[in-house]
Amino acid sequence: MKYNNDYNKKLKPLARNLRTDSTKAEVRLWSELLSKGKTGYTFLRQRPISNFIADFLCKELKLIIEVDGYSHNFKVEDDPKRDQELAALGFTTLRFTDNEVMKDLSNVER
Repeated sequence: MKYNNDYNKKLKPLARNLRTDSTKAEVRLWSELLSKGKTGYTFLRQRPISNFIADFLCKELKLIIEVDGYSHNFKVEDDPKRDQELAALGFTTLRFTDNEVMKDLSNVER
């Protein structure tokens, strides 16, 4: 399945709000590692896909990076189902905690 077929226009306003209200860890990961092709690949922030909004998405690599913060603690049980649905679309999901991004970015980068 191609990514464009999985783009969910209905989630676009929510994704825009999430980009505006990014966490400190998301901002750091974006500005220091993922923006402007610093990795050699194009990543998109807060991208609607299927019934979800991916924190960071690379279409070329079929990779989703999630930064899990405090509010994530209330929905952690949903992660396996979400990751499984995204895997069925051909995506691999990598998850990092806010703490990992803020205090150990060199390990996240690897």
